Formats: sequence, structure tokens, C-alpha cells
Amino acid sequence: MFILSFLVRRLAQGALIVFLVTLLIFTLLRVVPGDPVRLMAGGMAPEALIEQIAKDMGLRDPILVQFGRYMSGVVRGDLGQSFVRPASGASTGGSSFGDSTRGERAEVLTLIGDTLPMTLQLGGLAIFFALVFSFLVGIPGGLASGRWPDRVAFYISSIFISLPNFWLGIVLAMLLSVKLGWLPAIGYAGFAYTILPAIVLAVELAPVLIRTLTGSVATVMMEPFIAVGNVRGLSRSRIIVAHALRNASVPLLNLIGIQISGLLGGVLVVEFIFDYPGLGLLTINAVLQRDFPLIQGIAIVTSAIFVFINIAVDLIATMIDPRLEY
Repeated sequence: MFILSFLVRRLAQGALIVFLVTLLIFTLLRVVPGDPVRLMAGGMAPEALIEQIAKDMGLRDPILVQFGRYMSGVVRGDLGQSFVRPASGASTGGSSFGDSTRGERAEVLTLIGDTLPMTLQLGGLAIFFALVFSFLVGIPGGLASGRWPDRVAFYISSIFISLPNFWLGIVLAMLLSVKLGWLPAIGYAGFAYTILPAIVLAVELAPVLIRTLTGSVATVMMEPFIAVGNVRGLSRSRIIVAHALRNASVPLLNLIGIQISGLLGGVLVVEFIFDYPGLGLLTINAVLQRDFPLIQGIAIVTSAIFVFINIAVDLIATMIDPRLEY
């Protein structure tokens, strides 16, 4: 019963968040300078044609009217059609305004569906790398608080957090791909192309995970129940695995939910550097081309994903520690 009420409450909150994000993005896109119709028709198109296209597309209606029309499509699962991409998915500009494919616009949901699995693969691998490295460094640091493993964890996290992801991506591409030839770097032609971008994202995620894990383990190891375990004759490995790590995982789990939510910013930069065909690169191109429906669709999908991730994280945390209340 608790799980059902928890899910209903959090899903209602999540729906409100997605709605507010959609309204904010929709409004901002229409008040910032620039006319997407001009980009669609080309700089040489006559003003009368620009206005006619804009009226036909409903872009001259009041913002609330446009938003209501858009949301009526969203609730039916229709995120609209791209302004500048034909059904083939390629990006077209004003120079090709008269080509025969421009009437066949790509569906926003199709474009997102083609690129989202790539970004999920990249993000999942990055989180895996970050967690493995954080456990290898953070757990020894927490078990030896104040001694050299703790200092090593601190120095590593300080160095990692000081490295800009765009600089690190360029350096690793030059070193591991161009010079040594160990990993491919540009584009995508198989899973190997995901490894290098994932390493860059993992370096961005790892510092906070390391410090949180180190502090959590150190705090838990000073709790009275750890001393009771020693008195009962439990082995140190059992105390660490069955008791210390389980209790220390709750703050780490909550932090992972926040880190995933903030991962989009890093994905935008990394996918652009490595020309990785994911949602981040699609977002950058959509913003540069003022492709309103595509930007709005990406905002809805990403905010919904973040909502579900945070719900899952909170639910798992309450299962690990029933004392928590959300």
C-alpha cells in the first residue's frame, strides 16, 4: 500500500514538473529574438512568403493558443514535426527550400527515439565507469579515514573536478585515438566508439561520488552497531559488506539520482566533441536551427526521464532503509 501511494504521489508531482518545464521552454523559445521561419525559408525568401508560412504553421497566434494546441497533441503522444528536418532525418536549410522532400517533415518522436538509445548507452557506461572507480578509491579511503588512502581519494577527486570536460575530451582523443590508436573517437560505428566519451563523462561524475562514498563509509564505521559486530565476532569483511556498505549506499544512491539529472550538460559537450549521434548532439543542432518542436520534444522526454529516475532512486532508498520518508 505504501508503494502504491508513494508512486501515485510522486507521479503526480512528476507530471506537474514536466508540465511546468514544457510551459517554460515553450514560452522562452517564442520570446527570444529570431524567427525560425526565416531559417526554414532562407534569407532570400520574400517577407510575404515568410508571413504566410508562419500563419499557416500557427506561429503568429498568441502564445497561450499555441501552447494549448501543442499540449493537445502531446497528450495524444504527438510531439509534432521538425521545422527543418525532412523525414530522412537529415538537416536542411533555406538553400534547399524548393526541394521535394521538405513537405515530408520528420516526426519529433522518431528523431528522439533514434538518438535516445545512444545517449542512454553512453550515460549508462559512464555511470558504470564512475561507480567502479569511485568504489575502488572511495571505500579504502573511508575505511582508513585520516590516513594515506583517504588523502589519495581526496587528491584524485580534487584533480578530476578541476578538469574541464571539453579539454579532457580533446586531450584523450588526441592521445588515445590519434597518437596511440587504442580507441576510436569520432562518430559511431560500434560500441567501441562509446568508451572514450564515457570515460570523459565518468571523470566528471567521479569526484563527488568519491567524496560522498568516502565520507559515508567513514561515518558508518564509527556507528555503535559496527562495534557491536566486532564484539559478536563477525569478520571485518562481513561487517563492511553486509552492514557498512549497505548503510553508506543510501546517500550515494541519492547523489547518483542528482548526478544523472545533471548529466545532460556534460552529454551536450561530450557528444558535440566526439560527434556522437546521441540526444545531446541532436539538442545542439536543434537549438542552432531554432527547431522549436524538436527542442520542446527533447525537453519533455528528458524531464520525464529525470522524474522517473528520481522516483526509482527514492523507492530503492526506502527499500534499503525503511526509516526514510519521501
